[in-house]
Amino acid sequence: MGYIFEKSVNIYEKKLISLVAFLGNYGSEYSKTRHNVAWLFEESLGFSSSLNWQKKFKGQYAVLERSAVASQLEKLTGKTINGEKANTGKIYFLKPETYMNLSGESIIELAQFFKIKPEEILVVHDELELAPGFVSLKWSGGLGGHNGLRSAKACLGTADFWRLRFGIGRPNHSDIAGYVLSAFTADEQIILAQVFAQTEELFCKVLCAEPDKYLKEWSKKKVNA
Repeated sequence: MGYIFEKSVNIYEKKLISLVAFLGNYGSEYSKTRHNVAWLFEESLGFSSSLNWQKKFKGQYAVLERSAVASQLEKLTGKTINGEKANTGKIYFLKPETYMNLSGESIIELAQFFKIKPEEILVVHDELELAPGFVSLKWSGGLGGHNGLRSAKACLGTADFWRLRFGIGRPNHSDIAGYVLSAFTADEQIILAQVFAQTEELFCKVLCAEPDKYLKEWSKKKVNA
């Protein structure tokens, strides 16, 4: 596969997010598993019902005006969201159905079609290196052994894209594959609901302004009560 993007990127070019890719595995048997925490997060969002999912780009995609996200942020904060950028353009949402290891194939197809650059992409995914209850906003960097991120980097030709990471923790055994494909425990589901509720505001802010504004506060944050 040929790459269409140049690698060197400076986040201070102040690009807005134009594509959000929620990584997960397609199929009912995977729907409540740790590896699908990004899809569970999407389902919890206040504007989720406004997303009209369509089959294309080796997955499902939806499009929403950025102003709709700004309206949701106003509901969450009780504050009017000022600024032209919050009301500019569209945001594309993607759930690859290639299975996790080939997620990049779906991301690159949509990105090429709509001419979206890697620095305008936010990938939402599970993170073994963070304990449950922790969330992290990250720019570029290592892949942490995550096969979905590895595929995204390979297809985009760069690791210079944004990540929103939900901690799932490491198991006390060596079967990592079995662990990430297993369901959350009842206690973990309670924590997850708290995490999602408190992270939605950050998510909307990241989509309505330059993400680097939130890097310091959210580089590794425990958000559950």
